[in-house]
Amino acid sequence: MAKEQKIFHIDKKVLAEIKKSLEARRDKIKVELDKFTKEDKHEHEKHKAIFPEFGDKNDENAIEIATFTDNISIGKSLEYILRDIEDALKRIEKGIYGICKYCHQPIPQERLKIRPVSSACIKCKKKIKGES
Repeated sequence: MAKEQKIFHIDKKVLAEIKKSLEARRDKIKVELDKFTKEDKHEHEKHKAIFPEFGDKNDENAIEIATFTDNISIGKSLEYILRDIEDALKRIEKGIYGICKYCHQPIPQERLKIRPVSSACIKCKKKIKGES
């Protein structure tokens, strides 16, 4: 009951759709990460890029390094997105989803539909970015 009271401003159907969408995105990102990284739960960054093995020739080594560098960058980006998704799902479970973490006011449902990982209202986000 307490969970519903905290997120009263979000329609239950919309919340269920957002949760389902977040879970689907999380699962897709995990599949993508598994293609070129390995999980390491002991590190700050949970996924480490796998060094590709194309061969021993100089041009193959250069391609390996370029691919590895790209994989590091893509892996970090996907990991950040995954973290944001998992944080949003945790907020849903705790019953605090849709509440700005700075001013503790409701985040408009339309913002959450557009950017379901939002943890801040637009006013606070602008302050953080120095736009207001």
